[in-house]
Amino acid sequence: MAEEVIKNLSENAEGDNTPSRHFIEQAIDKDLAEGVYDHVHTRFPPEPNGFLHIGHAKSILLNYGMAQEYGGKFNMRFDDTNPTKEKAEFMDSIIEDVKWLGADYEDRLFHASDYFDEMYEDAIKLIKKGKAYVSELSAEEMREYRGTLTEPGKEDPNRNRSVEENLKLFEDMKNGKFEDGSATLRAKIDMASPNINMRDPIIYRVAHMTHARTGDKWCIYPMYDFAHPIEDAIEGITHSLCTLEFEDHRPLYDWVKEECEYKNPPRQIEFAKLYLNNVVTGKRYIKRLVEDGIVDGWDDPRLVTIASLRRRGFTPESIKMFVDMCGISKANSTAEYAMLEYCIREDLKLKSKRMLAILDPVKLIIDNYPEGQTELLDIENNKEVPEMGSRKVPFGKELYIEREDFMEEPPKKYFRLFPGNEVRLMNAYFVTCTSFVKDETGKVTEIHCTYDPATKGGDSPDGRKVKGTIHWVSAKEAATCEVRLYENIIDEEKGVYNEDGSLNLNPNSIKVIKDAKLEPELANAAPYDKFQFVRNGFFSVDSKDSKPGAPVFNRIVSLKSSFVVPKK
Repeated sequence: MAEEVIKNLSENAEGDNTPSRHFIEQAIDKDLAEGVYDHVHTRFPPEPNGFLHIGHAKSILLNYGMAQEYGGKFNMRFDDTNPTKEKAEFMDSIIEDVKWLGADYEDRLFHASDYFDEMYEDAIKLIKKGKAYVSELSAEEMREYRGTLTEPGKEDPNRNRSVEENLKLFEDMKNGKFEDGSATLRAKIDMASPNINMRDPIIYRVAHMTHARTGDKWCIYPMYDFAHPIEDAIEGITHSLCTLEFEDHRPLYDWVKEECEYKNPPRQIEFAKLYLNNVVTGKRYIKRLVEDGIVDGWDDPRLVTIASLRRRGFTPESIKMFVDMCGISKANSTAEYAMLEYCIREDLKLKSKRMLAILDPVKLIIDNYPEGQTELLDIENNKEVPEMGSRKVPFGKELYIEREDFMEEPPKKYFRLFPGNEVRLMNAYFVTCTSFVKDETGKVTEIHCTYDPATKGGDSPDGRKVKGTIHWVSAKEAATCEVRLYENIIDEEKGVYNEDGSLNLNPNSIKVIKDAKLEPELANAAPYDKFQFVRNGFFSVDSKDSKPGAPVFNRIVSLKSSFVVPKK
């Protein structure tokens, strides 16, 4: 497959219609053409210390996409090197997220802990080569000795210990003879390096913690910068695709794989992260929101964790579209949330049924409609997709309409219901408002109308026109359901953070409607079912709080878009 890609590129090199290839594809093409690798093997290596967010979706889809494009392999690997922060809950959510996005790793699920023995042997190898030593500096002393961006670091007092002494001390670390924080194993590189990551970085630390998979076998754990290149090398990864913050770590990545003497070592390539305006992605901030009860979990629909987006009703296809629109580059940039909303609208508009739902109901009574009669009206499921067919919807004397569709004293160019005005009930009849009833507070509780039986289906045989069309639900058969309307959890006008580092929270980020009136078919909707509610937006059935016969609907997105598709 890889050979076919290179052949096709060569054959189409002079054609005008050759699709542009981003810099990672170009790098892989070059590696394959020059025989550096004869295949492509990528991986996604999350740390299970929280839920994945929208930015991780880019990395998942990129790594998986490259393996697919070149007919290669894709690994899923947990970086479980820090048992102090890792939880089974996070691992389970990550697995679900990756599978939901369609990144099929088949039976290629691995853990960093699978390789702890090999990592330990590699550390021994470095000590024997004089490339690593045991340090007993405290964390504060370590920072002091490290130097600054403009000043070189100072050598550790124990930097020149003998190989034998370092081997003995490292074994003592492994055997639990050191307390947490009292000793580390450091790579012996260059304390004067302009790259601070190369100033004798820590590669092992002492941590007396029970590991979820290895139990109490180890009380020393490798650092990520040491473990990651070894994991890649052992698994046969060819291209280690990671985000730009690891660019300064690449010299250490290369140093580890070279000094540990791995053959056909992987190549690290960095790309720009996916940033989204006015959202919370930081794990410590989400953790605080969860712990303070501001959200109902890491999957609260107001967040942009992948689990949150799934629960709110976003689809894998919409996330893929969004990532594709953002593109792959080396330059950091920020996308608008409106672009993500555009993608889900585009995905659902031709997939979802258009249903009748009243979110702020007021009773409408058709005085001259036959008492006790119910008829079934034929309504198309989606006018843009005729093959989706139609359904029968009950219609009767008493209906619910949106409160905003009636005004006692309307302004000019208000074409919906008001006393004396005629409007079309969608797919039903023309009705004319004759009167209305208020309660003691002045709130309208009933609207009375008459209907014209000759206008069934929404057209008049005498050719008269009406300017307003409103939707409705039959009161007798209506399902009463909870509907949730969401806004950004961040106050967008103030930005994400206050001066003290706290979050600028939007107090109106969720509105819960307990008595929305929906057409009866919706009472049987199942978790993740998606619909367009006429005039109100796209909605999905909540997977957490819905019960059989009592669905809760989350609004995914409204129908109006502020996003302008960029011209190509």
